[in-house]
Amino acid sequence: MTSLAVETRGLAKRFEAVEAVRSLDLAVRDGDMFALVGPDGAGKTTTIRMLCGLVPPTAGEAKVLGLDLRREAAEIRTRIGYLSQRFSLYGDLTVDENIEFAAEIHLVRDYRKRREELLEFTRLTPFRGRLADRLSGGMRQKLALACTLVHTPRLVFLDEPTTGVDPVSRRDFWAILSALLRSGTTIVMATPYMDEAERASAVGLLAGGRLLAAGTPGEVKSLMRGTVVEIVCPEIRKAFGVLKALAGIREVQLFGDRLNAVVDDPAREIPRIESALAAEGIPVLGTRRLPPSLENVFISVTESARSEAAHA
Repeated sequence: MTSLAVETRGLAKRFEAVEAVRSLDLAVRDGDMFALVGPDGAGKTTTIRMLCGLVPPTAGEAKVLGLDLRREAAEIRTRIGYLSQRFSLYGDLTVDENIEFAAEIHLVRDYRKRREELLEFTRLTPFRGRLADRLSGGMRQKLALACTLVHTPRLVFLDEPTTGVDPVSRRDFWAILSALLRSGTTIVMATPYMDEAERASAVGLLAGGRLLAAGTPGEVKSLMRGTVVEIVCPEIRKAFGVLKALAGIREVQLFGDRLNAVVDDPAREIPRIESALAAEGIPVLGTRRLPPSLENVFISVTESARSEAAHA
């Protein structure tokens, strides 16, 4: 039986009148990457800060690496790594000096060999003498990750680590995370990017402080209501407006030169879509059914939750 790195039951956090996290039940297996996905204000950062022992929960219970979150928060902090949203290292110190400082904080006395490993791992060796303030955004995130890993934690929490990072650095960062997973490290990552969540072993969809769904990407996608249909046509923005006003379509999204529409019955709805567009002088050049993306599923489960709340 696979052991759990993180387990929560009814975990909640209230800030005065704001319920930031509501009755959260999570299970993260050892060695997995768990992606906590949701928009700004969903409760991702508050959840991670609670699990790191930095913010006390208002209600509920949790175990992190087998330790009780309420009674053993200080011990939890020594065993995990945490990379926050904001670059929190020292701009007037070099790459080498930042890693050394992080090692001293974590009481890693013989840190030099570990520093060399981390510099190689993050491809920062050529920049080890550069001040942190003079690094690019992607390099800063890699340096922050190196400092997070200096004490070799079994579990790492990453709070939106690639936000504001250029595409090339983002790709490099993911290569580093993949290598980290292969070494057996467990990763819990908050992200607003659905394409990043697709790479995770398991995902949790969070909105308004509530966990709407959790499981493998495949399991979560099975919750999708409706079928995604891709429509290729000219005058794409005009076509978007036509379909947004057409009854019976759950959702319409614009992707470059094509549209994605979510419908309940493609055999019935595709002819209706073609007729509605033809009435506006827009020919349909092609249609096909697509597997749902996590973004499609997130919209679907969010709407379902709103509907259930409205009828409760």
